[in-house]
Amino acid sequence: MGVILALDFGGTKLAAAVVKPGSREWLGYQRQLSPVDGDANTDLEIMRSLIHSLLQDTTPSAIGVSFGGPVDAITGTVRLSHHVPGWENIPLKDLLEKEFGVPTNVDNDANVAALGEYSFGAGQGYDSLFYITISTGVGGGWILNGKPWRGAAGMAGEIGHIVVDPTGPVCLCGKRGCVERLASGPYMAQNAKEILANQAPQSGEILRNLVDNNLKLLTGQIISEAASKGDNIAQTVLQKSAWALGVGVGNVANLINPQRFILGGSVTKAGDNWWTVLQKTARETALPEVIFEIVPAALGNDAPLWGAVALAETLLTQTGLTQLS
Repeated sequence: MGVILALDFGGTKLAAAVVKPGSREWLGYQRQLSPVDGDANTDLEIMRSLIHSLLQDTTPSAIGVSFGGPVDAITGTVRLSHHVPGWENIPLKDLLEKEFGVPTNVDNDANVAALGEYSFGAGQGYDSLFYITISTGVGGGWILNGKPWRGAAGMAGEIGHIVVDPTGPVCLCGKRGCVERLASGPYMAQNAKEILANQAPQSGEILRNLVDNNLKLLTGQIISEAASKGDNIAQTVLQKSAWALGVGVGNVANLINPQRFILGGSVTKAGDNWWTVLQKTARETALPEVIFEIVPAALGNDAPLWGAVALAETLLTQTGLTQLS
């Protein structure tokens, strides 16, 4: 039985799954966190281990790949990863095709997740949508007129580096006050650490207790938990995150006017208040006559994997292999 192999190289995790062409249920699924001090070679070795545990001696019919960083989707070359060193100009498509001997498609994770939601999730029935992932970083992927839109050089959708606060903190890209610098999980943790470091020991008591006073252990998830329990500092950081993303969404709505914004990634699980601030800010930022919806991703963390399935199914359609059995 022919199967599709779907791969997701994320900033902090690696995932692989197999599925029959046309099916919507995984035959197998493997996931592993990336080591903190890992690099491209580490990621590739872990992914090979996941793949071989899934495939055993089976050869897939096609491979679809989601990668957490800029990708040349035509050649399948990874340009770089903002979170894992060593990925500069790695020909990932060629590597996988040589190793497994089957056609492979590689694209940026936000583009792939957009395709996944469009094909199988919250984007079904819509011909224009913008998918945004808010997790380790903040990125976006477009579907316009029913097709992926990557821009002239494959860089369309970088909502994470829209500047919303020119006097804000410096982002990894070098600019100040980017959406990602204020809204992503790791940066929310950093912002909370900086506030707590300059506050009296009794401030942020809930946050401090959750990490036993070790501020190095703060994460976006812990900030969400503390905010839900009433911690003022956590609530301030979380609201700033939602505000920054809301300004970005509202501006994008004015510029491109998609029917739907679909939001995925770990930060979207931050709770009702985060969503309320986001929706209100986006609506206030956009023109009154610009109509749009903001909804959570239906596929959750698996949106990039299901998008990878859609990429692979495109290859099967092109090669006439959709009837493989």
